[in-house]
Amino acid sequence: MIYLLLSILISSGLFVIFKYFGVYKVDVLKAIFINYLVAFTIGFGLAEREFSVLEIPHQPWFLGAVFLGILFVSIFFVMAMTAQKNGVSVASVAGKMSVVIPVFFGVFLYSESVTLLKIIGILIALVAVYLASVKEKSVTSKNAGLLFPILLFLGSGAIDTTIKYVEVMFVPKNDVSIFSGSLFFIAAIFSFVILLIKTIKKREPFGVKNIIAGIALGIPNYFSIVFLIKALQTEGFESSTLFTINNVGIVIVSTIIGILVFKEQFSLKNKIGVALAIVGIVIVALA
Repeated sequence: MIYLLLSILISSGLFVIFKYFGVYKVDVLKAIFINYLVAFTIGFGLAEREFSVLEIPHQPWFLGAVFLGILFVSIFFVMAMTAQKNGVSVASVAGKMSVVIPVFFGVFLYSESVTLLKIIGILIALVAVYLASVKEKSVTSKNAGLLFPILLFLGSGAIDTTIKYVEVMFVPKNDVSIFSGSLFFIAAIFSFVILLIKTIKKREPFGVKNIIAGIALGIPNYFSIVFLIKALQTEGFESSTLFTINNVGIVIVSTIIGILVFKEQFSLKNKIGVALAIVGIVIVALA
């Protein structure tokens, strides 16, 4: 349970960092690239066993790390496009509602329990995520369609589902840091290619603040993934339960941070959503 709690708290902390990116006009792509470099360095530095970099491509989890690394960067851009075209609230809802995908696969692939209480809890949690995330006023482009929200929904769900599948099938407990470091290394390479293409089109200095921002993001970003994987490896914790509590928990903590730190205004609908989220978590946990 401690790993799940840490995953929720650290993932919510990423929300604060991204908020300050906007305040200090950070170039997000450059910061993301540095963030992945920092995350993979930490992963390799904290490896639970001695290893050679040359052995990584031969590990059974390597293809999963490649897929996840590319998916991490791709979904980041889809999230940005969704926020720009459809509004931040739509991006938030699409990303968090994707919890239904790993929950479905948890039941389908791993024969996890399906009880009436769990179903009720998950349904309440989904309603809570929507109510807590949606804002009364949302900046929406006239050309906004459903393509990017659907891609964000599917991509976010694919990330959680793939992490669970690779963790169950291929990642031993003493390879968590190496696996995490490897997927962040792949993400760093992929984001570097995109950054290089952008730089060729428009040359500009990298900027010290973007490096600092990337370091500030990379440390918690690494541990958010590691703690999620370790939570998935905890005995007696079904992934359908874990992902529901994790996603809804992030919504609750992020909402509280928004109110206390950034003095954000929340409607009655948002407040009802947070209350329902707590109820949903309790029911799913009890189930």
